[in-house]
Amino acid sequence: MLPAETRLASELRAILRCIACRSGLREEQEGYTCLNCGRGYPLVRNSIRFVDACNYAQSFGFQWERYSRTQLDTAQRHVSEGNFRRRTGFSPEELRGKLVLDVGCGMGRYAEVATRWGARVVGVDLSVASEVAGRNLAQREFVALQADVFDLPFAPESFDLIYSIGVLHHTPDCEKAVKVLPTLLKPGGSIAIWLYSAYNKWYRFSDLYRKFTSRISAQTLHTALRIAVPSLYWLDCRLRSVPLLGPPLAGAVHHVFPVSLHQDKQVRVLDTFDWYSPKYQSKHTYEEVFRWFKHCGLVDLRVIETPIAVRGRKPVTSPETLTMENPVSESSVSGGSE
Repeated sequence: MLPAETRLASELRAILRCIACRSGLREEQEGYTCLNCGRGYPLVRNSIRFVDACNYAQSFGFQWERYSRTQLDTAQRHVSEGNFRRRTGFSPEELRGKLVLDVGCGMGRYAEVATRWGARVVGVDLSVASEVAGRNLAQREFVALQADVFDLPFAPESFDLIYSIGVLHHTPDCEKAVKVLPTLLKPGGSIAIWLYSAYNKWYRFSDLYRKFTSRISAQTLHTALRIAVPSLYWLDCRLRSVPLLGPPLAGAVHHVFPVSLHQDKQVRVLDTFDWYSPKYQSKHTYEEVFRWFKHCGLVDLRVIETPIAVRGRKPVTSPETLTMENPVSESSVSGGSE
């Protein structure tokens, strides 16, 4: 639990709500209790639990327990920071001093960037990865909640900024998950999401395989990939060294048997497991996400650098006032495709 005197702790007490009756919560030594119905939300290993431990995101819990610090930035490496910029468009100046919601925080790789930039971050994750994030960022202005995006325990209009990077396409209904989030933005606040792209069809074979791989245990799948990924990586390297026919043949093998070809051998297995283990994995277009954002009344919609990344802003005035006084036309919204 955060020290009682921190600004984030005070803000959290003000915005947390019971998921059963939507009443306020009382902070206690080992968690929170609803002021109305008495339902308790325990603090479990650095994370406040609002859901059952077992759910459809269990494979991510396994993944981030095993690779708890693999993708954290270091003094020599800033990969997550670069990805954060390209997938949200946020800058350190925009985040500094803001209350931010990280939806699907995993082990905290992007929350580490946001807190390093001076934000106060609330991270939520459906899996026990939230416990890993709480441990990794224990010395930061960060608090972790294990919670469901479809039933988030917050008062409306609580956050200055919201981001979700590579997560909402792993829910049963990505559109519904996206549309939940703008209600939690303060007027004038911004939201950025990054989803898997539907424009490039390279994933067809992996989608076929995942009908099987998503049904086996995370441990079994991980063990199999620790053998398959190095073998396919070795084959790819050897084929690409063959003149003329080698590179196209390597491309064909990679198309039929897609695995990560990252230069770091640990990241190769992690990325491949991340692709084949989830129960849900949808792909989307800019047109879809723009339509969802506009349905929520967001304005200033922008395409960010890495597909499919879209950013929008909640108007300070109500959607009704905006419609009457300053209607948003299609030409005022910048768009694009991969």
